[in-house]
Amino acid sequence: MREFAEHNVLVTGAGRGIGKRLAMGFASAGASLGLLARSEPELDLARLEIEHAGAKAISLPADVRDYAALQDAVAKMHIELGSVDVLVCAAAVQGPIGPFIETEPRSWMEAFETNMFGVMFSCRAVLAGMIARRRGKIIVLSGGGAAYARPNFTAYSASKAAVVRFVESLAGEVLDHNIQVNAMSPGGTFTHMTDEILHAGDRAGWKEMENAEQVRLSGGVKPEQQIQLALFLASRRSNHISGKLLHVNDDWRKLEKKNLHPEMYTLRRLQKTT
Repeated sequence: MREFAEHNVLVTGAGRGIGKRLAMGFASAGASLGLLARSEPELDLARLEIEHAGAKAISLPADVRDYAALQDAVAKMHIELGSVDVLVCAAAVQGPIGPFIETEPRSWMEAFETNMFGVMFSCRAVLAGMIARRRGKIIVLSGGGAAYARPNFTAYSASKAAVVRFVESLAGEVLDHNIQVNAMSPGGTFTHMTDEILHAGDRAGWKEMENAEQVRLSGGVKPEQQIQLALFLASRRSNHISGKLLHVNDDWRKLEKKNLHPEMYTLRRLQKTT
C-alpha cells in the first residue's frame, strides 16, 4: 500500500514508543517523514530504520516546548522534503505519579508544558502552511485519563483531557480551510511509560499496576491497530471527520461513509436532568 506516496508527515515524539511506531507505519505507506524529538541518537536510529525500509526521513532534533525550535524544524522540513501534509503529535511525558497532595507543582507544570503546550506549539507551527494550501491533517495522541478519571495520574490525565478539548475547538476554527484535526487514543501499549508505572509501585495504585503488568506481559494493543487508525485519520477517507476522539478499539471503519452526530466521539458532557 502506497497511499501516502506523495505526502510529507511530521511526527513529534518520533524517537521511540508510539511515535516511532506510527512513523514506521506511515513510511510503509509511502510517506516521507520528518522525525522530531529531543534525543538525537534515538532520532537517528529511527531514521536509519525507515531508510533501510526504503522510505525517506530526516531527523529534526527539537523540544516541543520550544516554539522557535519547532518553527525552525518545520522550515527545515519544507526545504528538504516539502510542506507538511500531516502532523502527528505523539510527544508526551507521564508526569508525576502518586497522590496529588504529594506531587510537586513544578512537575505538574512540566507535564502540561510537554503534553498540552507542546501540542499547541506543534499545531501553530504547521497551520499557516496548511491554511495557505487549503488542506491538512492533524492527529493528536490522547491517552489514559482523557475521557475518564485516573487517580494518582492527575497531571497526565488533566493534560490529555485539555488536549482533547483543544482538538475539538481547533477543528471548528479550521474546518472551512479543509483541515481536519482529531485525537487518537492508542490504547494500552508497552512503552517506557509502562515501566514508569511499574517502578512507581504503590504510588500508582493497584489497578494501574495490574494494568501495566498485563500490558508488559502481552505487549498491549498491537501496532497494526494503531497504525491503521492513524492512516485512516490522515487519509481522504476521513475528510468528513474532525474534532473527534477515536479510540483504537472503536469500530472506526464504519465511520468511513457515515456522517457523525456533532457530539459523537467527543469528551462526555454532563446532561442537565429535570
